[in-house]
Amino acid sequence: MRKIALRSILVVSLVVSLMVPGMALAAGFAAQNSTKTLQGKVLSSSDKPLSGAIVYLESGKTNSIRSFISTADGSYHFGQLAADTDYQIWARYKNIKSDTKGISSYDSRPKVVINFRIKTE
Repeated sequence: MRKIALRSILVVSLVVSLMVPGMALAAGFAAQNSTKTLQGKVLSSSDKPLSGAIVYLESGKTNSIRSFISTADGSYHFGQLAADTDYQIWARYKNIKSDTKGISSYDSRPKVVINFRIKTE
């Protein structure tokens, strides 16, 4: 009876020890490959779209800055953002800067929408 119990414990221990590293690897892979997108519009004080505004996105991990020039309807878009990174984002239109906004790595939304209003009048 004792041999069977000991053998069962050994088999369960072996199975668990083989599963745990695989589960950790899968979780790490999922976290590494999870990305999010960021989009929005740049608008004037009177809610008119601002075409040609420059939207800046700064990575909190590398301090690198990407930029996007807003389209005719004021839209901008950034794709493939690392989910485990904090970002700062702001817009500039004709040398007038918007408020800076943050995107937290704790924000689990796959699509983040941030609109900017720039005082143009």
